[in-house]
Amino acid sequence: MKILITGAAGFIGSRLARELADRGDEVVGIDSITSYYDPRLKIGRLKEFFGIEPDPSWPMAAALPDTGSERSEVSYSDIPYGTELRSPTMPGLRFVRLDITDAEGLDALFARERFDAVMNLAAQAGVRYSLQNPMSYVQANVVGFMNLLECCRNYPVRHLTYASSSSIYGLNTKTPFAESDEVTRPASIYAATKKSNELMAHAYAKLFGIPCTGLRYFTVYGPWGRPDMAPMLFADAISAGKEIKVFNNGQLSRDFTYIDDIVHGTMLAIDHVPAENADGVRYKVYNIGCSHPVQLMDFISELESALGREAKKDFVPMQQGDVYQTHADTSLLESEVGYRPSTPLHDGIRSFAKWYQTMKL
Repeated sequence: MKILITGAAGFIGSRLARELADRGDEVVGIDSITSYYDPRLKIGRLKEFFGIEPDPSWPMAAALPDTGSERSEVSYSDIPYGTELRSPTMPGLRFVRLDITDAEGLDALFARERFDAVMNLAAQAGVRYSLQNPMSYVQANVVGFMNLLECCRNYPVRHLTYASSSSIYGLNTKTPFAESDEVTRPASIYAATKKSNELMAHAYAKLFGIPCTGLRYFTVYGPWGRPDMAPMLFADAISAGKEIKVFNNGQLSRDFTYIDDIVHGTMLAIDHVPAENADGVRYKVYNIGCSHPVQLMDFISELESALGREAKKDFVPMQQGDVYQTHADTSLLESEVGYRPSTPLHDGIRSFAKWYQTMKL
C-alpha cells in the first residue's frame, strides 16, 4: 500500500512513517518544517526515523534563540522547499518538504503518486499559542485540510485518516469522554479548527464517497516529543534547576499515552476502512488515548524520580483555553479496531527520561 503521511517530521508522524515502512508499505512523508518550535528537533527525527542527514550545501536555518542549554548552540542545515529525499536505509520511505496549504504543490504530488491511503497529522498545534496566533490555525488546520480533501476527491484514495483532538470536548464535564458526547463548546481556537476537520471530512465522505476516519488524540508523550508539551518543558526546567509552572495549582489530570501505543493504534485505524453507517456514509471518529488519566502532580513525581532531581514548583492559576481534565473512553476503538494500549506510565516516563538525558541534536 502506498501511504501519504503529512506532518512526517512531527512527533507522531516520524515514528509512524518508519513503522509503516518497516512492515512493507511504500511511504511518502511530507512536512513544512515550520519554526513553531525548534526545527532542529524535526531534523533530528528525520535523521532518527528516516535516516536522512542534513546536506552541507543546503542554506542554513535562521538563528534560533538561546535556551541556555548546549543543544541550542548546535546548528543544522535547512531542507530547501520542494526537495525530495529518499531514506538510505529504507527503500520504500521518502520525504518531501511540502506545506499542505500549498494547493498546487499538493495537487502535483497526488497526481504523481496516486496514493492508496492518507494519514493527516499536519497541523498548527498547541492550545495556548492559538490565543495569540489564531490565523495560523485557520490557515494550517482548515485551509490545509480542505486542500487534502480536494486532492482525495480528485485522486481517489481508499481511506483518509486524520488527526482530530481531545481538545474538541472543550467545556464538557462528563468523563470519560465518549465519541457520542456533545462537542459544540470548544474552549480554544485550536479545538474549533479540529472540530471543523471532522465536519469537513463528514461532508466529503457523504458527497464524494471518501472513506474517512478521525482520531481524537489525547496527550501523547515519549522520546522525540514536542518541546511545547509538559514532559519536555518540565524536563528542561528540572534539569536546569528552574521552576516549572504547575497550572491550576496542580489540580489537573491528563490521559497520558505513550508514543508506541499511539503509533500502533494509528496503524490499526489506517488499515480499518469504515463501513457505511446508518446514514450511508463511510465515516468514523474514535478516541485514541490510554483511558487511565493521571493527576498532574503524580506525573511530575514520576518525572522527578526518572531524572533524579526534585522540581521547583511554581503553582499558578488555570490558563485560558485549558481544560481541567481529559479522560478517553477508548472502548469503541478497542472493540472495532483492536486497539490495546499497554505501556504503564512508570515505564513510559523512564523511556522518555533516558532519551532526554542522552539526546543530541
